[in-house]
Amino acid sequence: MITTHTDDEKYMRLAIHEALKARDMGEVPVGAVIVDENGGIISSAHNLCETTSDPTAHAEILAIREASRKLENWRLTDVTLYVTLEPCAMCMGAMVLARIKRVVFGALDPKAGAVMSLYNIGVDGKLNHTMEIKEGILKEDCARLLRDFFKSVRLGKS
Repeated sequence: MITTHTDDEKYMRLAIHEALKARDMGEVPVGAVIVDENGGIISSAHNLCETTSDPTAHAEILAIREASRKLENWRLTDVTLYVTLEPCAMCMGAMVLARIKRVVFGALDPKAGAVMSLYNIGVDGKLNHTMEIKEGILKEDCARLLRDFFKSVRLGKS
């Protein structure tokens, strides 16, 4: 499947929908969607760290787990993972291990981003797998969702 900017926006909107679910649960609003080479949605997830008391329950990890279960294969070689926030080192490590082909994300994460902000894990030739990276799809929508969430958290604490 050759993806277009329109396709990327379509799937990022679905990831944003997942992020809204997280926000409504009091979770950091990050959502992820995994799509196969034909454009079929394999899995979707949102952050559940607070709900599950699990620091690894990031949207990307949960979506990878669900996709692996559905496909009965931990190798996700022909998929694209869409996520509203630049993935962290843990999530990028999981994507390398899962052999994800392509990662598309919305907002940059200057404090923990491991795709381009702090590290470039997805394109590090020293690792056993590299992937195609596309950033900035609906980045303003994704960033606004996070800004608004953290603003409300700060206001709630005062």
